[in-house]
Amino acid sequence: MYSIQELMDEGLKIYELRDGDSYIKVVPERGGIITEFGISGTEILYLNRETLLDREANIRGGIPILFPISGQLQKGEYELQGNTYKMKNHGFARNMPWEVVKTSTEGELSITLRLESNEETRKSYPFDFEVVFKYILKENTLYIEQDYKNLSELEMPFYAGFHPYFKTSKKVLTIESDAKTYLDYNDNQEKIFKGIIDLSDKKESLMLLDTVKNEVQFKLEETNKLVSLEYGKEFNYIVCWTEHGKEFVCVEPWMAKTYEMNQKEELVYLKPNESLTTFFQIKVE
Repeated sequence: MYSIQELMDEGLKIYELRDGDSYIKVVPERGGIITEFGISGTEILYLNRETLLDREANIRGGIPILFPISGQLQKGEYELQGNTYKMKNHGFARNMPWEVVKTSTEGELSITLRLESNEETRKSYPFDFEVVFKYILKENTLYIEQDYKNLSELEMPFYAGFHPYFKTSKKVLTIESDAKTYLDYNDNQEKIFKGIIDLSDKKESLMLLDTVKNEVQFKLEETNKLVSLEYGKEFNYIVCWTEHGKEFVCVEPWMAKTYEMNQKEELVYLKPNESLTTFFQIKVE
């Protein structure tokens, strides 16, 4: 049975979508974030509740949306068309309120959210845009359909991504992927990937570089859950990251490497009125 409930938590409106024993919770005003994803009574995602309730904080947990950039900028700024703009890590989408466009329990269980450009976004990103996400839950699978549209008169560059926090105390992941190499951002060296990502002593992230198939799998050992990620061809990299003392590992599909708005080697460009539609799927078994 599909159901959608609107809940309140410390002044935040939360949408809970439930399909039998599976559920997600979405907080539109906090970056359109999915904060929880549960399967048969097992919570898959990590969430630091304090950061969710602190509207000035970046949320540590859930599935933050990265747009219009993933990662960092050199000195927190970039140049475009002769002008210099400042932007925080991972862009502004994760810190802005998203509009609920539609919810559905007819034929599918879904919620559709929208983020549009405004005076504030144009200070750091001089484009008019519309980004629409549809979260679809079906049994043990979360499907995120994305549509990025350029409403400007000039080509619009971006490189989006996701930052899912998977709940686990284990810092060593066995990842099934066809990647041959990874980039270790701790020493900026490319290394051979042998199926193991060890984050136990890493401060910075590790990035799988050369995947051909747009999918990876890994197991969350405490719950014995197998997590399968699939994503559109636009997502060229998988980033793995954690924090010491915190019970999570992030496994993140990105369209380009960090600093890409500075380097401008792999940017996605949309022509005026052009849209890009793609997806990200998490399946748990």
